[in-house]
Amino acid sequence: MKTDSGSSADGHGPDHLKIGLVSISDRASAGIYQDQGLPALQDWFGQALSSSWSMETRLIPDERAAIEQALIELVDQAQCHLVITTGGTGPSRRDVTPEATLAVASKEMPGFGEQMRQISLQFVPTAILSRQVAVIRETDEHAALILNLPGQPKSIKETLEGLKDADGKQLMSGIFAAVPYCIDLIGGPYIETHEAVCKAFRPKSAIRVKS
Repeated sequence: MKTDSGSSADGHGPDHLKIGLVSISDRASAGIYQDQGLPALQDWFGQALSSSWSMETRLIPDERAAIEQALIELVDQAQCHLVITTGGTGPSRRDVTPEATLAVASKEMPGFGEQMRQISLQFVPTAILSRQVAVIRETDEHAALILNLPGQPKSIKETLEGLKDADGKQLMSGIFAAVPYCIDLIGGPYIETHEAVCKAFRPKSAIRVKS
């Protein structure tokens, strides 16, 4: 499913970000219960991004072949610059999202997984059971960042946005603070955010001066 949010007239300008969202759940994909991951991600990006963007979504079961196919399609065919999965990163036999993600990767970005677990460990000791990974997938003419996120809306928000005190002061950075510069480095669009939600960090030399 495709959704446009904050897009330009044609939705395909040079700084238009395409996001692929993949929710991985046997029960949700079978209609046994309502998926929570995709709505949580859509809501967060709607609040966080100030530049042009659109998204394409998938709801699939915990099947490695299906996950790999969805990731490849979103990067290679849909030309997404950022792909985010939610769910399927625990230790159970049906949790195969990290394996599928690594299988389609050109290179691994381990810092993202390390930071996600650091954030979650502020709340629960079982965060060490999470196996989220992040990778870059490259083709001859395109590249995308793929991130594995948790499945619960609260955890999704904390992972992306980081931890803040009651006054809104940042206590620990979320992973999305580093995403815009990563997308810059792999040839994607220039992403801008609403700083009250998540301030994107770039070296001074990489910051565009607004006219």
